[in-house]
Amino acid sequence: MSGIVWKFGNDINTDVLAPGIYIKEPIQVLATHCLESIDVDFANKVKVGDFVLAGENFGIGSSREQAAQVLKELGVAAVIAKSFGGIFYRNAFNLGLPAVVIKKESNIDAGDCIKLELETGRINNQTKGVEIFAEIVPDNLLGLIKTGGLLGQLEKLKNIPNREYQ
Repeated sequence: MSGIVWKFGNDINTDVLAPGIYIKEPIQVLATHCLESIDVDFANKVKVGDFVLAGENFGIGSSREQAAQVLKELGVAAVIAKSFGGIFYRNAFNLGLPAVVIKKESNIDAGDCIKLELETGRINNQTKGVEIFAEIVPDNLLGLIKTGGLLGQLEKLKNIPNREYQ
């Protein structure tokens, strides 16, 4: 997957991603307010296949699933950060949104075009001609991404014939 980078700092919380004032709105409406308190143009300008890059503690705060869901709704290919709030991290994969841990993001700037290989953790910054390696996403989480998330995984399991165990 390749796309343009949107770069944010540390401690991006779930209320910034999915503002509580709009939480009862349909996900399509809620998504139009994603990150607006930091970058008012983000939701209108992010393109399908773009990446969100951040520092530490991305997705900290409440357990609202919508924080990951709005990024998926906007077409974000993956979130790359130094660290994630634990609940956000799991919610992201449950929805089929890759959350990739990277130790150092200094070779990537906003607007750079990158290519991410989830299986290897390789990030190729095509703008700068450098490669960076992120942590490899575990196989069980890659499986969730490949099936579109937890619901896709459950649908896949429904199609496996039942076996009697002795």
